Amino acid sequence: MNIIIIEDEKPSARRLQRMLQKLDLKTEVMLHSVEESIQWFQNNAHPDLIFLDIQLSDGLSFEIFEAINIKSAIIFTTAYDEYALKAFKLNSIDYLLKPIDEDELATAVQKYKARTPQTQGVTVDFNDIKKLLVNPIDRVYKKRFAVKVGQHLKLINIDDIECVYSENKGTYVYTTEGRNYLLDSTLDFLENELEPQTFFRINRKFYVNINAIKDMISYTNSRLQIKLKTYNEQEVIVARERVKDFKEWLE
Repeated sequence: MNIIIIEDEKPSARRLQRMLQKLDLKTEVMLHSVEESIQWFQNNAHPDLIFLDIQLSDGLSFEIFEAINIKSAIIFTTAYDEYALKAFKLNSIDYLLKPIDEDELATAVQKYKARTPQTQGVTVDFNDIKKLLVNPIDRVYKKRFAVKVGQHLKLINIDDIECVYSENKGTYVYTTEGRNYLLDSTLDFLENELEPQTFFRINRKFYVNINAIKDMISYTNSRLQIKLKTYNEQEVIVARERVKDFKEWLE
């Protein structure tokens, strides 16, 4: 099986390569940008399977498919666990959320191998997925949370939440009054519940409310540090792969 990896973070690409080696799968080529990938596909035979990150250093990887007619099968390796993943499922495209789990990787590879030759290639409409990433489907979002405080239930309006974060396997909201409250939901579940113009997932552990941002500071490794109005329990850092989207979200 001929496999390539398209991933802008070289450590992540090497980690995936090692994980594939454990499955007796050899990866000869690793590409790290849209431009590099387009040039490679123009001059090489297309592989059987591509492991593809969505957000590359110079743009969305869908731009590759706008320039090159690629028929390879694709397994997405992505930090996005948002609306576009629904489209991946509908089109029978596998995806793996970062950090990639070895068992999930093995399952995805097995699913690819189980496909018939007629279904091995790309069936997804990349333009539709790209639109979903930029303009999520209109829906009604959560207006408040009901949290348990002792024997009581307390209503917390969404506008009173500075951030939502995970810690020690729990999910918490932090309010403008400086209090933490434990939720019954997970961050992944909240992807479809929080209004995306107000809340942004800056990394795997944090959502921030745009109205609670007090300052933004350049941080190591091309990241950003966020200062919220009252929350100061731990550093709030925008992951490097999310910085570009975060800046677009701010505007």
